[in-house]
Amino acid sequence: MSTHIKGTIAIVGAGPGGMATALAAIRLGFEVMLFERAAEIKAAGNILNLWPPPQKILKIIGVDTNDLGAPCQTFFERYDGKQRAEVILPDEVVREYGGGFIGLLRWGLYKRMLDALPPGVLRLGHNLTGIHDDGAKVRLTFANGQTFTADILVGADGINSFVRKTLWGDEPIRHQRLHLVGGYLFLDSPPEGKGVIAHNRTTQVSYTPIRHDGKWGYEWWVLEACDPSQPPPADLLSFSRERAAGFTRKVRDLIDATPAKHLQRWEIRDRPPLKQWSKGRTTLVGDAAHPTSPYAAYGAGMSIEDGYFLARELDKVSLSDTEAVRGALQRFEDRRKPHTAQVSQGAFHTGRMFHHMPRLLRPLRDWVFDNTPLLQKFVGDAMPGHILSQLAEIEDAPPFRPAVLSAP
Repeated sequence: MSTHIKGTIAIVGAGPGGMATALAAIRLGFEVMLFERAAEIKAAGNILNLWPPPQKILKIIGVDTNDLGAPCQTFFERYDGKQRAEVILPDEVVREYGGGFIGLLRWGLYKRMLDALPPGVLRLGHNLTGIHDDGAKVRLTFANGQTFTADILVGADGINSFVRKTLWGDEPIRHQRLHLVGGYLFLDSPPEGKGVIAHNRTTQVSYTPIRHDGKWGYEWWVLEACDPSQPPPADLLSFSRERAAGFTRKVRDLIDATPAKHLQRWEIRDRPPLKQWSKGRTTLVGDAAHPTSPYAAYGAGMSIEDGYFLARELDKVSLSDTEAVRGALQRFEDRRKPHTAQVSQGAFHTGRMFHHMPRLLRPLRDWVFDNTPLLQKFVGDAMPGHILSQLAEIEDAPPFRPAVLSAP
């Protein structure tokens, strides 16, 4: 790593996108400050899957990916176990990245990324209240009265992004009228390396293996349509058991064995694609730019990719050159928008197809999935192509190791 500081980057939001942006920029020699409004870092959600591209990036930017998650080969099935599609990746990708994706807990990822951050980079308890871009610098004002001036501002502050609102105004969040209950449990022995995404006429009930803090286990989730105006289920475990009736014994046993404290529910919300992310010396990454339904299993992964590619573009220009900075930010978002729009909107339409299709059309939909290669073509074959194209864009580089200052 060069000892010359190339400029200062302020990042708002210490989720996976914010931390990945910070680590990728530090690796390239930028001075970085990562601001988080909360007093401590907490994972937003409990369960997570990561495809190979973000795994590759995490290693490059200095995150310890050894034993991070459980390898998983992914299948799409009917509720009774009839296979509809399989995500098939080349053997070399399977060997290096563990099947289709790895299953883990969100806190496991957050903890590894936090451990990789150098001391002094993360500033907790900083709620951003003001942004002023004078063309040469960006000045941030926080609710605690502190200020900070940077060459670049990156909004990684989620679906309710203050940075996005400041740049482009307030827009209504798109409620998909879907909700998800997710849970996890640990085992005494390694699980089968198979993940199943299963549907009946109205509901998805799925599971994948996980690895967390040296422990094996499974994560599972139940996803279906909901009315946001109605109260949530009072008993999440009973709700999940009822919805899983008729699915395979495997997933029903997993639900039955799950401690109630390991359950979480959230409504699925996103936004339509934003036409422009960047303005002046400010840009957006992750859910601030492209909130994504968990139907894609790629929200956290895309935010990690965003941070990596943003740092690569900024590394090509002088941050003192305003026009060059604007060009770099535009190239970054032009590179990312086709990919993120395809994934996020694909997830939105897949959710509608499985959970909001008119009742009379559902038997026809399921007949097509059961008797034609349609789902294999659009899910089993398209997703590997997407993954391989992203892997090809990421450099082959050794893991980053920050310089250790020797004691005087």
